[in-house]
Amino acid sequence: MAKLIFFLAVQILLLAVVSSAGDGEDFFRTMDRKLLGLHKKEKLTHFKVYWHDILSGPNPTSIMIQPPVTNTSYFGAISMIDNALTAKVPMNSTVLGQAQGFYAGAAQKELGFLMAMNFAFKTGKYNGSTIAILGRNTAMSEVREMPIVGGSGLFRFARGYVEARTKWINLKNGDATVEYSCYVLHY
Repeated sequence: MAKLIFFLAVQILLLAVVSSAGDGEDFFRTMDRKLLGLHKKEKLTHFKVYWHDILSGPNPTSIMIQPPVTNTSYFGAISMIDNALTAKVPMNSTVLGQAQGFYAGAAQKELGFLMAMNFAFKTGKYNGSTIAILGRNTAMSEVREMPIVGGSGLFRFARGYVEARTKWINLKNGDATVEYSCYVLHY
C-alpha cells in the first residue's frame, strides 16, 4: 500500500511540474544566423558521380523489398539501395561514396519512380557530408531532373537539383550505371 501511495504521489508531482512548464511560448525562438554559419556567402558546387545499381550477382546493391502489384508494371514495388558512387563510369573506378535509400514504382503507365536517397560522401573535401535527393525519376527519359532537398556536413542547408542520365543498362538483369550531375547551393 505504501508503494502505491508513493507511486501516486510521484505521478501527481510529475503532472504538476509538466503542467506548470508554461504554455509553449518559449518552445520556439529566433536565432542569430551567424550561429549556424548562415552569414557566409552561398556557394554553387557542381560535380558528377556515377551511380551503380546492381541487382544481379552474389552482392546486389539494390534489393526489392516489396514486389509490384502486378506482373505487367513496376508499380507498387519498393527497392532499397546501397549503391556505389564512383568518379567515372567503370564500376572499378574511384569510389566517392554511397547512394543510400530507396526507389519505388510510382507510375502505372510508364516506368516512373519515387526516388528518396542520400548521397553519402566518403572521400576528399566532402568526406562525411551528404545531400538528400527526393523526386520523380521517369527512367526511360533521356534526362531526369530531381530536387536536392537538404544535406549535412559541408552541405548543411543545401538545395539544388540533379540531372540523371543512364550511361549503361543490362536489359536482361536490370543492372545499370547512371550519371548524376549535381548542382548544389550551400554555405
